[in-house]
Amino acid sequence: MEPLLAALVLFGVFFVLLFASVPISVSLGVAAFLTAIVFMPWDDSTFITGQQMTSGIDSFTLLAVPLFIFAGNIMNNGGIASRLIDVALVLAGRVPGSLAHTNVLGNMLFGSLSGSAVASAAAIGGTLTKRQKEEGYDPAFSTSVNIASASTGLLIPPTTAAIVYSTVAGGLSISALFMAGYVPGILMGAVVMTIAFVYARRRGYTTRSRVGAGEALRVLLRAVPSLLLIVVVVGGIVAGVFTATEGAAAAVVYCLVLALVYRSMSWASFKEVVVSTVVSMGVVMFLIAASSAMSWVMAFTGIPQAITDALLSAADSKVLILLLMIVILLVVGTFMDITPAILIFTPIFLPITTQVGVDPIHFGMILVFALCIGTMTPPVGSVLFVASGVSGVSIERIVPRLVPFFVGLVLALLAITFVPALSLGIPQMLGLLE
Repeated sequence: MEPLLAALVLFGVFFVLLFASVPISVSLGVAAFLTAIVFMPWDDSTFITGQQMTSGIDSFTLLAVPLFIFAGNIMNNGGIASRLIDVALVLAGRVPGSLAHTNVLGNMLFGSLSGSAVASAAAIGGTLTKRQKEEGYDPAFSTSVNIASASTGLLIPPTTAAIVYSTVAGGLSISALFMAGYVPGILMGAVVMTIAFVYARRRGYTTRSRVGAGEALRVLLRAVPSLLLIVVVVGGIVAGVFTATEGAAAAVVYCLVLALVYRSMSWASFKEVVVSTVVSMGVVMFLIAASSAMSWVMAFTGIPQAITDALLSAADSKVLILLLMIVILLVVGTFMDITPAILIFTPIFLPITTQVGVDPIHFGMILVFALCIGTMTPPVGSVLFVASGVSGVSIERIVPRLVPFFVGLVLALLAITFVPALSLGIPQMLGLLE
């Protein structure tokens, strides 16, 4: 009875505050505190809730999150997006709908460097929207391609989503999580490109003129310093040269050097980047602190174990349990950003998946992939609204164009879920799994 009462108070308060437009981090903290008061004295609940919030962010690994945010903000203002788009244009070549494929490849490249789906949708979409309109592309189609592919960078490393999941899941190998994200991220991009190719063929979108070998080489050489960031950071972490936090610090230094070399950032814009990073860091860290208190309250009252028992008793097969989780995560993703969703649902679902034999690294990919799909769907998909604002196309016109991409990505999610080798293959080959 105690877990049921705790769940009603905790999630009841949380969702009431959330739908009252209270920030998610505040909703989490207040819900955790009020639930604690129900089961222990006022002074104990006040002290323990505050203690859990403090200890939740007292982590060297979590320091990588604000550092990667800083690196991403530098890249957003450092002239890197245009160089990556030029590379994507060369790679897209003469494929029908080449600008749409350029958008997808640009998001995959830039998103993997910036680690932000929203930043990728704004930077790549903002740059390509005018070109696509000039070449006769349907603006709703172009925007839907941008939306569907913007989240690839949340899977392709380096990604803060993997770092947050690793911390909540009890210190899983970040190297293994990074390597596990490559195939799911590339699969997401490939699905979007396939659907875009079919649409472009039907609409008769023209291909771009062939780029000469000399021009292609020049474009690639201009982008090599930017692309080397992936090699430096991910390669260094996987090889054990430095930790994820040290890798994030290396990324910041590398991006600053690139910005100086490209001469694309003034002192005034650098100050704006620092302020933006501090604001974002404060939001993310408070969110993690509040979710730590919520996780402790759930563990103290036995909510995860009660949910585990209920799901295992209601569903008699591993397949059905995973399908139920996928449905829940797809729904959650429509109104909750990926970071708070990972913080809330990892401690609830991870024990269940572990009990039915799903590897924690594999579950991390299922979780992030499902929540990535949620960022593109109404009513509150963050990428959906950012991309709509950048292109100027209304949500009502975009959503019908998104349906084929949504179906394709859900099928890809099912493949990721029920074919573990897609996630675990590379980490196993590199000896990163126990």
